[in-house]
Amino acid sequence: MVTKKQLGWLFVAAGVLGATAVLLVDVLEAGNYAGIGPAQRLALVGAGVLVLLGLSLLPLGDRPA
Repeated sequence: MVTKKQLGWLFVAAGVLGATAVLLVDVLEAGNYAGIGPAQRLALVGAGVLVLLGLSLLPLGDRPA
C-alpha cells in the first residue's frame, strides 16, 4: 500500500521532471514561440502546483493514502 509520504515524493518528482521537460523544450527550441510561451508558462505553473501538493503530503507520514 502506498503511504502519503511516498505519494508526496512521487508528486514532487513528477513536478520537477515536468518542469525540467518544459524548460528543455525551450532550450532545444522545439516550439514556434521565442522564449517561454503561454502554454509553457501554464505547464510550469501546473508543475509547481504538483510540487507544492507533494510537499504538503510529506509531513503526514506513513498513513495509507
